[in-house]
Amino acid sequence: MREEEAKRLIGDWTARHGAGRDRLLPLLHAMQHEIGYVDDTLVPAIAAALNLSRADVHGVLTFYHDFRRKPAGRHVVKLCRAESCQARGSSAIEKAAAERLGVAMGETRRDGQVTLEAVYCLGLCAIGPNALVDGRPVARIDAAALDRIAAEVAA
Repeated sequence: MREEEAKRLIGDWTARHGAGRDRLLPLLHAMQHEIGYVDDTLVPAIAAALNLSRADVHGVLTFYHDFRRKPAGRHVVKLCRAESCQARGSSAIEKAAAERLGVAMGETRRDGQVTLEAVYCLGLCAIGPNALVDGRPVARIDAAALDRIAAEVAA
């Protein structure tokens, strides 16, 4: 989406939902849903539309892990980093996943095929380590599960 289209989205959204300070999170969610991420270049337009400082918008955008500031890959693999999954070996799974998928945690592979991200608790603590693969929960991640995930995102 081009910058002009994104600014039009901001204007249309604030016209429908209001432009108060309390509209920042809903607007960021709407933009991410519509565009897939919230580009840093849009921070000034968001701030102006909601009568906030750029620092306010930037602070919220960078505080919450679920907001993307650049496009995600075609497939998104989120690995749980919560204590329960850590106790069940998620650190080793994370290293193996980064190697198997060819992408570092928090990054998107150069070919744009896969993004590897952390998530902090999926609520499946008894059957960890866990992941979300394109929004679908996958429990009991082990080497075989990583192979299946890698094959799925390679297809």
